Amino acid sequence: MKTVPFDLFAPPRSRSAPGAAADNPLSVGDLALRTREVVESHLRPVWVRGEITDFKRHRNGHWYFCLRDRVAQIRCVVWSGDQHRMPAPPDDGMQVVVFGHMTVYTARADLQLKVTRIDAEGDGLWRKAMELTLAKLRREGLLDESRKRAIPRFPRVVAVVTSPDGAALRDIVVVMRKRNLGARLVLCPVKVQGDSAAGEIAAALRRLTRWGKADVVIVGRGGGGKEDLWAFNDERVARAVAACPVPVISAVGHDTVRGGGSRVRFARRGKKGVVAGATRPIGCADGEDSVRAPSSHEARALCSAIIHAHRRQEKGVTWHVGRATQRAEPASDSFPRLRSGAR
Repeated sequence: MKTVPFDLFAPPRSRSAPGAAADNPLSVGDLALRTREVVESHLRPVWVRGEITDFKRHRNGHWYFCLRDRVAQIRCVVWSGDQHRMPAPPDDGMQVVVFGHMTVYTARADLQLKVTRIDAEGDGLWRKAMELTLAKLRREGLLDESRKRAIPRFPRVVAVVTSPDGAALRDIVVVMRKRNLGARLVLCPVKVQGDSAAGEIAAALRRLTRWGKADVVIVGRGGGGKEDLWAFNDERVARAVAACPVPVISAVGHDTVRGGGSRVRFARRGKKGVVAGATRPIGCADGEDSVRAPSSHEARALCSAIIHAHRRQEKGVTWHVGRATQRAEPASDSFPRLRSGAR
């Protein structure tokens, strides 16, 4: 039979729950942990409007500030891992709407709002982020007009950096078929919005630089909100444009906002049909000094050549540069693609 040790001189044990009686108290740490559990489990994430005050960027990369209105204020924190969702840090006095959930900093038992998104009224944060990027690029001389290159009059290869599923690509293909049947279109498929979009666009421009066969590059997507278009304002995209040895045409959104990428040696920007048409004139207005009206014999030959080229294009007699190979492969669609891994 197993014996259980028993101390006759030990004080009697309390049968109450921890913290419910003086002989069974909670520690300060336990109380802070329990408070955090209650707050986090009972309060859902919320949107809160207020004014930024006491903004501090800690050496560990986190942001700390207070959000206040006329009757109260609350401490807020933005962890460094969540800052990629925000275009720029806010300024004191800025009116914002933040999204986050309440928690407790257990070391001091401080109630605070853990923020994962900040939207400033108007274009506050977006404008600040753009100004910071442009100032940095301007100091390095990347916005100088002398860096811009003229668009070649008769390009042989036009590379397009955009989504393979977007309307922008279809618009460019339609216009190029109408105005420039002699040029090859090479597609660099990328995401055009989201966290990974800017990195993919910059990587596509670097691939085209290594490939070295494009005469002009079109970078674009359709319209959208500020967040949808923001990838094209990323500093990485601007630097990739600056490093590209051939002219780069911006066809991003509409003509209302010029971003950092659009200012770094982009030869021209605007709607997709306009920029696609800009890559080559039709024997006419912009090219009168080098293009003359054909004779009837030349016109028949030219029409025959155009029809033949169009049929070849429809059959997919263009080329892929595959993701895992360096050799050219027949395209499955009517224009080629340049994927990662190509040289």
